[in-house]
Amino acid sequence: MSRTRTRTRTRAGPATDRRARRAQRRVHADYTGAVYGSMLAASVVLGAGSLGSFPRAELVLLLLLTGVVFWIAHVHAQLFGARLAQRAPDRRMVLHVCRDEWPIVKAAFPPAVAVAVSPLLGLDVRGALWLALSVAVAGQVGWSVAAAHRAGASRRLMAATASVNLLIGLLIVSFKIVLKH
Repeated sequence: MSRTRTRTRTRAGPATDRRARRAQRRVHADYTGAVYGSMLAASVVLGAGSLGSFPRAELVLLLLLTGVVFWIAHVHAQLFGARLAQRAPDRRMVLHVCRDEWPIVKAAFPPAVAVAVSPLLGLDVRGALWLALSVAVAGQVGWSVAAAHRAGASRRLMAATASVNLLIGLLIVSFKIVLKH
């Protein structure tokens, strides 16, 4: 590193360096986990037809906890799968992997919020399930388009990824209709 860069970095200060690193992470963001997390949330809603005496609270917890469990599974797989073969994980690597896989959890929040606010919309439990499923599928499509856009894909490719993810979402919806719960 040249002296000029060192002096500039020193004058800029740690706060500027942190902002620059955050901006760099946003540029290189990978939305794969968010797309996956949205599909996961839709699947949770699909299987949540017979909840107990507090179905909304149980579904909110089920969505969030499932996201956390799968996040842990992905972090574990990343750290002790491919990366362990390269080098032993250190604190920095663990935090990096945790942050990279966090979109799996973030994708569970919109459907969980949809369930939580469903009484304010006058929806019964069945309506809350459909709202959460719709929000999860919309998230899946939205995250896939965001990923394609961030990757510099053409409009045609963004439309294709949106279409494929919408079809997958509709397949999940059709499973819900067939299961009738």
